[in-house]
Amino acid sequence: MKRTTWTVTVLTGILCLLILAGCPKKAVVTPAPVPTPAPEPAPPAPRFSWDLKNIYFDFDRSDIRTRDAAILSDNYGQISAAEAQNQNPGITIEGYCDPIGTAEYNMALGMRRAEAAKAYLVRLGADAGQLSTISFGEEKLVTQDPARYELNRRCEFRVAW
Repeated sequence: MKRTTWTVTVLTGILCLLILAGCPKKAVVTPAPVPTPAPEPAPPAPRFSWDLKNIYFDFDRSDIRTRDAAILSDNYGQISAAEAQNQNPGITIEGYCDPIGTAEYNMALGMRRAEAAKAYLVRLGADAGQLSTISFGEEKLVTQDPARYELNRRCEFRVAW
């Protein structure tokens, strides 16, 4: 009997050790940190309100007239105000002509007009890299009435974001 008791006691002890050793220890679970939301980006600045005016030219001329120089100064004021707000879009200066003369001549004249307007704006302080020129010659007429051809001899300003 002593032997049976001793065997039972040893077996019980071994069984307890196996049970205790066989049970994995509980892992300590730490809650994941709650991510802090990224700050919301600042809303984009409102786009600058443009009101660039056309300038006009005398027949067969590409020089800037006094009254059109004032318009270019106003246009430059808008360009520099937009730059102050870190809004620097590209501006295309489009040169146009009336239908008098050949298409080739009018394309060249339209380009001279656009380049003259660009040069004037650059002299005022505009960034030449921000300005581009194109000629449409007589392709986009405002009027076909010969009494109003002066409306076709112009430069228009387009803002490109």
